Amino acid sequence: MASKKRKAPMKAGSKKAPAKRTAKKPRTPRRKTRAKKAAAARKASADEPPADVIPVLAARGMLLFPGVVLPILVGRERSVLAVKEAIRRECPVGVVLQRNSEDELPEPGDLYSVGTTAQVMRYVSAPDGTHHVIAQGEERFRVVEFVQTAPFLIARIERIAEKQFEKMPKDVEAHFVTLKQQSHEVLDLLPQKPEDLDTAIENADEPAHLADLIATFMDVPVEDKQEILETFDLRARMGMVSEKLGRMAEVLTLSNEIRQRTQGKMEKTQREYFLREQLRTIQKELGEGQSVEMHELARKIEKTRMPRAVKKEARRELARLERMPEAAAEYGMLRNYLETMIELPWTKSSRDSIDVQRAREILDEDHYGLEKVKKRILEFLAVRKLKADGKSPILCFVGPPGVGKTSLGRSIARAMDRKFARLSLGGVHDEAEIRGHRRTYVGAMPGNIIQSIKKVGTNNPVFMLDEMDKLGRSLHGDPSSALLEVLDPEQNKDFVDHYLNVPFDLSRVMFIGTANVLDAIPGPLRDRCEVIELSGYTEDEKVQIAKRYLVGRRREANGLDEAGFDITDDAVRAIVRSYTREAGVRNLEREIGAAARHVATKVAAGEETATTVDVDDLAAILGPPRFENEVALRASVPGVATGLAWTPVGGDILFVEATRMPGKGELILTGQLGDVMKESARAALSLIRSNLDALGLTDVVLRDTDIHIHVPAGAIPKDGPSAGVAMFVALASLLTGRTVERDLAMTGEISLRGLVLPIGGVKEKVLAAMHAGIRTVMLPARNKKDFEEVPEEARETLEFVWIENVQQALERSIGLEGAPDSGESSAPATTKLSASPDPER
Repeated sequence: MASKKRKAPMKAGSKKAPAKRTAKKPRTPRRKTRAKKAAAARKASADEPPADVIPVLAARGMLLFPGVVLPILVGRERSVLAVKEAIRRECPVGVVLQRNSEDELPEPGDLYSVGTTAQVMRYVSAPDGTHHVIAQGEERFRVVEFVQTAPFLIARIERIAEKQFEKMPKDVEAHFVTLKQQSHEVLDLLPQKPEDLDTAIENADEPAHLADLIATFMDVPVEDKQEILETFDLRARMGMVSEKLGRMAEVLTLSNEIRQRTQGKMEKTQREYFLREQLRTIQKELGEGQSVEMHELARKIEKTRMPRAVKKEARRELARLERMPEAAAEYGMLRNYLETMIELPWTKSSRDSIDVQRAREILDEDHYGLEKVKKRILEFLAVRKLKADGKSPILCFVGPPGVGKTSLGRSIARAMDRKFARLSLGGVHDEAEIRGHRRTYVGAMPGNIIQSIKKVGTNNPVFMLDEMDKLGRSLHGDPSSALLEVLDPEQNKDFVDHYLNVPFDLSRVMFIGTANVLDAIPGPLRDRCEVIELSGYTEDEKVQIAKRYLVGRRREANGLDEAGFDITDDAVRAIVRSYTREAGVRNLEREIGAAARHVATKVAAGEETATTVDVDDLAAILGPPRFENEVALRASVPGVATGLAWTPVGGDILFVEATRMPGKGELILTGQLGDVMKESARAALSLIRSNLDALGLTDVVLRDTDIHIHVPAGAIPKDGPSAGVAMFVALASLLTGRTVERDLAMTGEISLRGLVLPIGGVKEKVLAAMHAGIRTVMLPARNKKDFEEVPEEARETLEFVWIENVQQALERSIGLEGAPDSGESSAPATTKLSASPDPER
């Protein structure tokens, strides 16, 4: 049966309430409100941009990958507005890396084109005004275009979906497993392993998510991360991440090895320090070890007869050393300093045993000739004997190489029974080489002066400063200035070496300097020296030196005895003439040594037992002659004159060649002539032009003629005024057609008045003329004072013509009378002590 609703009974006295239409009136406003809201929502939805148009956040120095949650600090106003717009629209924000992290207002062209859409999970504004966003990456996108740039960036994007696999391919799975293993290995190599990241990597179940997660936390440049973000192919992306992980693993492995080694060294150093401290305590109790060494140093300091101020400084440094651990970096340096102070001969001297006659014998035994030098040395020794406390002069031997400057110093030391020290100054360009280095520098040591005195063990040696003319100068200082104090008797008694930092008395040292060129020695240094010049040897002197010293020395050096090797005087003379051309005897000794080696080879092979080398044997041993007499060949035509020159290695002859050709009256100079020599040539030509009538010439000769003067050899630079006479004679010979005597050489400076002025290096030039086979030498009359320096052999061999003006030069050289007259006497003075040698000499 169907049931029927029963109406509720009505109470007595109640009436049925009639239906009121006014009850429905309140519903009408609510329906209108909902309708308005719906209409407003439809209107707002119509105004919203499409889903592919999103606000863009320009990120600096960081990247967000899909599936990763990261905090982002938002500071720029454009970025804050973009985030707020995304929150308002409830849409993702596009996170794009800007190319230059320092750009505050990047334009669309300053951003990469690939980024990540991110959902804003939380937005917090801090009290300090900063804004913090927690964002979760969703998917990659590519910017199609920017539709708005102000007040914030809005771009239309193209979302790039990740490829999904129904079943993971084997190669992708292999990459997946490898990435997990590599990431765990890298995390294990970190000093502090992040457990949360290790767990997140292990729980990752998607290859794309795993690759993006690892790329987020990899310590690689942000540009490399952008490259990974722009790699859409999953396999390529996983391979790229794997490669960078491998590199990270290698770097971390090496870093750990370095850290372990460093830590091991530090631990070893600390352990050694504690052990040394324990050992120090034990040795102190036993009376052994460092305390004994310190006691020994203290005993030596007290025993050494140092000056009072020096000993006080040594005690102070010793007290510092006792308080210093052996492992300290300064310990070794301070100990070396104290040992140097102890070893220096503060008061230890050699007792002079001066016997003038014995000194003369020693000098004659060690050196042949050099009478002027020996005389000065004997004078010094005699004064020293009479006044032992007198100040030692600073002698300076100046001369060409190989004349015995250094060996003279050894002979002086031997004659005085003193120790000999030698310091070569050639190429020294650092002041510290003289004064030493300060102890603040690593590897500091005393200067060469103090080191040499420490080595010889006395404070009054004969100290030779070799090659003073070859001192250098650089940014490290001027060593020649440092030598001023060393060589000044008024100052060197308190010489302070930078390493010692206490004064040392050098006043008892006898300093001797040597140089090849006097002008190259700095002026202040030259003023402190007494210069003694050593000129070259004559031919006879070289023969005697070879007989007395060189042959025996080379015989001994090659293992031969006196009976096994000898050389005749004629052979030695032939070597001097044809195989050497020098002021000294070094090359002569080398050639004799070559002959000795030739004989030693035959003796060692059993071919001969004894050999005497004669002139006929030289060609087979030394080869053909290297030098020959060129005077007869060069001076047999008009326009050629023989001049004399001075060089640092002795004198030499030079030829002035003049020729003429049709031209415009120009003067051509060749042969690497210096400025002074060029001026001499112009002065000679001017003197010729001003005296054409006296020479029997006309102006036409020079007006339409070019004059060319050449001085061989062209590869050798030449300079100086002493070739003026030779140039004038050569020009006069050329223009008059007269030939200069072939065995005549000349030297002298000329003036425009026709005067012949004095020159230097007379002795060296005369010896060069004699060696070259010259018979007559023309010299300025004002150089007669230098005639005493010319060796006796040269005086007897050569004819000397002393000229005062060019007229005398022309009369003697080309036989031209009535030449330019300067108003002086016209008769040349002639010095002739004996018959002239054979022209072929």
